[in-house]
Amino acid sequence: MEPQAVLEFIKTRRSRRKFAAKAVDEALVDSIMEAGRWAPSGMNNQPWRFLVVRDAALKARLAGFTRYGAIIEGAPVVIAVFIHRPSMYNQTKDHQAMGACLQNMLLMAEAQGLGAVWLGEILNQAEGVREVLGLAPDLALMAVVALGWPAAGNERSQRKPLDELVLNRR
Repeated sequence: MEPQAVLEFIKTRRSRRKFAAKAVDEALVDSIMEAGRWAPSGMNNQPWRFLVVRDAALKARLAGFTRYGAIIEGAPVVIAVFIHRPSMYNQTKDHQAMGACLQNMLLMAEAQGLGAVWLGEILNQAEGVREVLGLAPDLALMAVVALGWPAAGNERSQRKPLDELVLNRR
């Protein structure tokens, strides 16, 4: 793939918050998690763990933990992404790896024509989410990814100019 095509793909990916009422095939969901698991991690510790939620009642319970609950309830599939604490070796490095995992997942969703959004505000209620899902305390919530076939919409995005972000060129 040409570098310019990769950059263009990254630039055109959007966070999709509204989804069509259409099922998402399990193989597509698996490929999104597969992309996540291939993210780089320090010492190749692969600290990520995934929990797929399709059940409407369970999504409704999760929705209660965030002001963005309507996104969770409207998504055909939700993937809760956790870090496995015993696999960690450095908090900063492992959290960076989780970001790479999530970005891979978002890019794979986009590549398949799906829409997805990485929800982070739910982290304010991470322990409640973990308990509702019946998971052990050695798992810490890192994000919830809501995904599905995107509903029509005009998602726009903008970025600050690069010159505003580069501190110096030495």
